[in-house]
Amino acid sequence: MAATHRVSAVIFDLDGTLLDTERATRDVLKEFLGTYGEVPDAAKEEKRLGQMHRESTTGIIADYGLPITVEEYSEAIYPLYIKRWQRASPLPGVNRLLKHLYKNGVPLALASNSIRRNIDHKILKLGELKDCFSVVLGGDQVPHGKPCPDIFLEAAKRLGVNPSSCLVIEDSLVGVQAAKASGAKVVAVPSLQSQRHCYSIADLILYSLLDFHPELWGLPPFEDRIQGALAMEPLLSNAQIGDAVQNNTHTLIAGECTYDSIPDQISGIFFGWAKSETYGVFKAVVSTGWDLSPGKFERVMHICFLDSHNKAKTEDSLELLLIGYIRKLQSSKIYLKQ
Repeated sequence: MAATHRVSAVIFDLDGTLLDTERATRDVLKEFLGTYGEVPDAAKEEKRLGQMHRESTTGIIADYGLPITVEEYSEAIYPLYIKRWQRASPLPGVNRLLKHLYKNGVPLALASNSIRRNIDHKILKLGELKDCFSVVLGGDQVPHGKPCPDIFLEAAKRLGVNPSSCLVIEDSLVGVQAAKASGAKVVAVPSLQSQRHCYSIADLILYSLLDFHPELWGLPPFEDRIQGALAMEPLLSNAQIGDAVQNNTHTLIAGECTYDSIPDQISGIFFGWAKSETYGVFKAVVSTGWDLSPGKFERVMHICFLDSHNKAKTEDSLELLLIGYIRKLQSSKIYLKQ
């Protein structure tokens, strides 16, 4: 696969790009607002994705009429976030990509709108991979946060490269806007699937970093697929068998923990095991994606039992363990600008 663009350094966002912190902290605001008799407005909170801390906090106080200052809000909610950050894990494909780029000597930076104090807490969840970054910048270390380009311009400066030779990987629209304004190339991995249509300014849109191909950017290619499949960190979930689609293939109905276990960014065809309450453990292939057609927004999942001998039964409960990635769904709208 020939390189379409050549880059010499890669800059990553943190929340929703490297770490699944946004889902881990999803109920924090609900818990906090509940003490004031308020309930989060989903539409307003979606618009805050990727904002600077002060901008986001000021908006929350105004939108919900909270009788506190920005400083009082930050002090009160901070312990709730620290507790939830402990649940966050690297998103699928992150460990593989960071190890690969670092091993091949590609300069790496982390540039987040989070304040530096919060970043230092969160990146502990990356383990030793946090040391891959020669530059780490928070939104409080530059004059203006995203969507202004300051943080990416400063990251490129500290890496000693021109911004135009950088590749930025982002999940939020404000991050993509900031990266494009800096002159960098941008890969978007949206954390809000309902907003995918808003990311057309990105050079490439993916569902997850499992689909990232370094050679498109003149970077060393991966060489870790085994017979076309990619081993990955296990994903655990539960579900219920739905209607039969064809022999040994059924729809899957999300169980109580599915969306806590399988990140929203995950889309494609995976393999692993399914444990049935009735019939035990079977090898299985699972496809998962999103129906984003007008008027709909829902996850669509199917399972094919490879050795169940037609014993799958509708409404049977399953525990899923996905350990390998095969490929993206053919219907996934993943494209690269020329």
